Amino acid sequence: MSEVDVDVAVVGAGPAGSAAALRLAERGLQVALVERGDSPGSKNLSGGVLYPATLAAAVPSFAADAPYERRVVRHVTTLLQRESVVSLDYTDSALGAARGEAAAAAAPTTAPNAVTVLRAHFDPWLAGKAEEAGAFLMPGLKVEALATQGSGSGTCVVGIVSDGSVMRAHAVVAADGVNSFLARGAGLRPDPRPDQLAVGIKAVLRLGEERIEDRFGVGPGEGAAHAIVGDATAGVAGGAFLYTNRDSLSVGIVVRLDALVASGRTASELIEHLLGHPGLARYLEGAELVEYGSHLVAEGGAAMVGDVAHAGLAVVGDAAGLTINSGLVLRGMDLAVTSGLVAGDAVADAVQAGDTSASGMARYAAALEASPAMADMRTYARTPSFLEREGPYGPWGQAAQDVLRSAFVLDGAPRRPLRTLLRGAARRQSWRTWLGDASAGWRAL
Repeated sequence: MSEVDVDVAVVGAGPAGSAAALRLAERGLQVALVERGDSPGSKNLSGGVLYPATLAAAVPSFAADAPYERRVVRHVTTLLQRESVVSLDYTDSALGAARGEAAAAAAPTTAPNAVTVLRAHFDPWLAGKAEEAGAFLMPGLKVEALATQGSGSGTCVVGIVSDGSVMRAHAVVAADGVNSFLARGAGLRPDPRPDQLAVGIKAVLRLGEERIEDRFGVGPGEGAAHAIVGDATAGVAGGAFLYTNRDSLSVGIVVRLDALVASGRTASELIEHLLGHPGLARYLEGAELVEYGSHLVAEGGAAMVGDVAHAGLAVVGDAAGLTINSGLVLRGMDLAVTSGLVAGDAVADAVQAGDTSASGMARYAAALEASPAMADMRTYARTPSFLEREGPYGPWGQAAQDVLRSAFVLDGAPRRPLRTLLRGAARRQSWRTWLGDASAGWRAL
């Protein structure tokens, strides 16, 4: 196809799509960044923790003008039971905690290790950077399908279809979310299996800056990220999170779709269970519910990525299944940004070489495979199967509770050695359970 309306159409102005549009525009291509919402982020309640190293390298002004909420200086991992909370609380100067006036003064020019963001604020900023580079933002435009030529293995993407009209392009970058309706509709990607998807429900609670800093033990501009397993999801495979924004909290659950269906519970029941949990009361008390919503999350790990490049098409971000749940951190936005930047360079090379065939676009798949994002996906490839096990959702927390109760609750009886307490806790579960968890954990992590 020689005559086109734009060189590249990017569908979706989230982190992956805007990063791709930014890089494509920097490479001198005509780029349309198409967003179905009235503005980038307008349909996205989501947010969370962003690890911005890659983005900060691509956008040097990130530290100075990105609308992030707080620098994450505390990572807390919690085993939550109905009557107990056992946590590992990690803080470190390497996380960017300010140490004196010199460190505070350096903060505006140094990208933090991790920040919390609200996508309704963050997405417009990143899309704006793509516009500054020369991309043309087209909000309020719903893309119905990919325009294609040929069939079967010879299918070639030649543009996008919206309201019955075709926008012709040398290539399309699909950043249309975890379901990737565009690539699936064209028969270029399979439907994800239920065990590769999770349901995420998140609530935003207004609390106020001073109360957040007091309750979470952080200073001005600093924040905390809590990863929670156990009774947080009432035993359903998954976990919960609690992040500090500037004057609000992001709190929610992510549970496997197949496990949720098997449990007979609803996602709304689980989020109500979490918000009312006594173990979180000291953080949430008095907070005002601002909004809440749900969305699907990729949970299949590296096995879900599959084919990301086709003739005329590159699939990025959530649409490509790029999400990591290591059990300690949830990552998606940084992987989305990396894939978008990698796709931007690879697609630009293909368009400028006049070869957007399957072989020409394969340079994106090769570049993504060689990127740190895919290296990390491979590192945690076995984590999804590990997180299917029962241990994190009850036995671990119960064992920790039993041991610590015996150590700290002094009732006048003689204390028993710690080794005896550990043996007693271990015997409450099958030794096969503990060995299985240990073996699976070793392989996964």
